[in-house]
Amino acid sequence: MTRSLYPLAVLLILSTLATGIARSQGWGSRYVPEPGSNSPPATELIAARWRFRTNGAIGHTGWSHNYPYSEIHLNEFVENTTRIDVESESYQLLDLGSNEIFDYPFTYVSEPGEMDLTEQEAENLREYIRRGGFLLVDDFDGQWQLSNFQSQMRTVFPEQGFNPLTIDNPIFDLVFEIDDLMGMAPYVPGGEPVYLGFLNEAGQVASIACFDNDLANFWDRIDRGTYPLRPSSDAFRMGINFIVYAMTH
Repeated sequence: MTRSLYPLAVLLILSTLATGIARSQGWGSRYVPEPGSNSPPATELIAARWRFRTNGAIGHTGWSHNYPYSEIHLNEFVENTTRIDVESESYQLLDLGSNEIFDYPFTYVSEPGEMDLTEQEAENLREYIRRGGFLLVDDFDGQWQLSNFQSQMRTVFPEQGFNPLTIDNPIFDLVFEIDDLMGMAPYVPGGEPVYLGFLNEAGQVASIACFDNDLANFWDRIDRGTYPLRPSSDAFRMGINFIVYAMTH
């Protein structure tokens, strides 16, 4: 998106924020959801999130961080800024070991620093990418979490790894123009976000890992005023680019 259109993104973020405030009474308590607990409408896009086996490094609940309000708020923004048929409740939580994951072309994964994949989960993840699924990995910082993520991915793709993406990659300029990959840096624990990309056999980005960043925090907390509007807007704009890429490549 060109800079001249940035005010439009601001207005849409504010609209989403207002909607979120109206529905956030009683919001904020931590709970651990069960896969399949949501009943999404039959929309064109239903965003998936995976539950996977964990090593307990952060309490066995990292996969559930920011769920479901990060999904709800992102879906609202997608609905307001694209022609994709989606509603706020268009999300689903799934076990990575389940065959149901192959029905959802866009998936979000939280806290891979706690990931400890079973053989079935590793096989499913490999097959998901092979079939053309798009995986957004988010919410992990520090070398120990990166090392664990890399170790887990080597069990899935021993012949290929994730490599840093630069701002000139078309995925950052697909629907909205992202002009600064460091825009969220002052508001995340890592300090300097790194976007790691994994390419499929066709040379397309099949997965992005947001190391030293946490997009879902920005999505989840848009109705709290936790972060300034500009980095929050960047997080939503980036999320839409990834979703549209997943649905068109």
